[in-house]
Amino acid sequence: MAPNNHLTNSSWKQSLRAMAHPRVITMLLLGVSAGIPLLLIFSSLSLWLREAGVDRSAVTYFSWAALGYSFKFVWAPLVNSLEIPYFTRKLGRRRSWLLLSQLMIMLAISLMALVDPATDQLTAMALAAVLLGFSAATQDIVIDAYRIESADQQYQALMSSGYIAGYRIGMLIAGAGALYLASFLGSTGDQYNYQAWQSTYLFMALTMLAGVFTTLCISEPNIEQRGGTLSSSDNSLRFFILFTLAVVGFIGCYFFSAQLAMHTKEQLGQLLSNGYLASTVVELIRLILATTVAIFIAKLLIMIGMVEQRQVNQAYVTPVKEFFDRYGLSLALTMLALIGLYRVSDIVLGVISNVFYQDLGFSKNTIASVVKSFGLGMSIVGGFIGGILALRYGIMRILFAGAVLSALTNILFIALAKAGQDIGLLYWVIAADNLSAGLASAAFVAFLSSLTNISFTAMQYAIFSSIMTLLPKVLGGYSGSIVEGIGYESFFLITALMGLPVLFLIVWVNHLLGPKKAS
Repeated sequence: MAPNNHLTNSSWKQSLRAMAHPRVITMLLLGVSAGIPLLLIFSSLSLWLREAGVDRSAVTYFSWAALGYSFKFVWAPLVNSLEIPYFTRKLGRRRSWLLLSQLMIMLAISLMALVDPATDQLTAMALAAVLLGFSAATQDIVIDAYRIESADQQYQALMSSGYIAGYRIGMLIAGAGALYLASFLGSTGDQYNYQAWQSTYLFMALTMLAGVFTTLCISEPNIEQRGGTLSSSDNSLRFFILFTLAVVGFIGCYFFSAQLAMHTKEQLGQLLSNGYLASTVVELIRLILATTVAIFIAKLLIMIGMVEQRQVNQAYVTPVKEFFDRYGLSLALTMLALIGLYRVSDIVLGVISNVFYQDLGFSKNTIASVVKSFGLGMSIVGGFIGGILALRYGIMRILFAGAVLSALTNILFIALAKAGQDIGLLYWVIAADNLSAGLASAAFVAFLSSLTNISFTAMQYAIFSSIMTLLPKVLGGYSGSIVEGIGYESFFLITALMGLPVLFLIVWVNHLLGPKKAS
């Protein structure tokens, strides 16, 4: 869709008035609700765990709790069609799922607050963090669907902008806000205070009331039947049972293979003379095995007639088939590879970044001021710049520029590692890193949006966003172990080099799309 490059004074005034549209304000508030959980799994939690004396490798493993974001396409059809008893009748399908996910987020954050990681209760903390990741990912699915269904096409861009701005505010609350509060209540790197972090996380749970009140005040959108939905509530319930049993099989496989995996890591580590590589290989095998078990259970239940194969195809196969039919096998696979790798250097570095700042000697207040508050402002500026440049020069060009800048700014972290506790250099590194990340994200979101078919928007966008974060988060879980083995400087160089295949993929996708589609 070509942008209108001949905006009149009237159109600018109309755009400004449209920013005050109730749906845009709704998306701003829902964006806040969506932005709060993420950093309570990543950076804020990592600092809490480090202050509690948890090893770096264990800290970064906690980033896997957010893998729910990467697998949300698996239960997107359920969220899209399953009714919640009583609540769906009273609130509607979208609002009932929104309310349920938000209440589950509040519960998960509260459960995390009740666990002191200094007392070796890491399993309980991990389970609560997984619940938080699953609930937050579910909220994202519903918000995406709500945005698409609740307003005309002319408001979609503004609603997305409102959502992104709210998301950044939510991240600021859960990032800088949580660090300031924990520090104010008396927990520091030198003197750990569990009560301070407990109160901080309980307060973060209360901030989710902004999303709850918004959900209760908004109206249910007029939902049209779209592709990829289930045809009846009975089919939805059967599908839910199938999904639940498959998840139980996945979790059970992981649980019962833990002891065997531990012994295998030791033996393979001795064989390869590299414990970190052995751990990566074993965990990858466990992930593949657990996924295979889940698929086997689902296939078995389909064979015995619990769910019709047609319903499974309608929910999962049809949206994927449409994407491949539209672009062809070669181009579709290349674009999926680009989606899966584009954010890898940023996310892998980001998982351990707060631990890095802390290891350099920066206080939580400094991290909150510079990394969270100042960095957030830079990322917003970078996002606006990226959007403007994408309109002027085309999405693919800015996508390439964003990938180059993201890789180069990772190299700046090597200079910071050498310099140590240099507040001036920290400002420069954070400014460059967040400006480039904002620019790249703006182009990337525009690219993903252009790939979806309106008939399958919720499912296809869930798949794209899942692929976007899956590999980076899996690798990010090992970032602490890698740093333990090779040090920060070599690690940052590796993350920069991860961006090189991305550049090739962008050029190749641009070539396959052709000059007209690429622009």
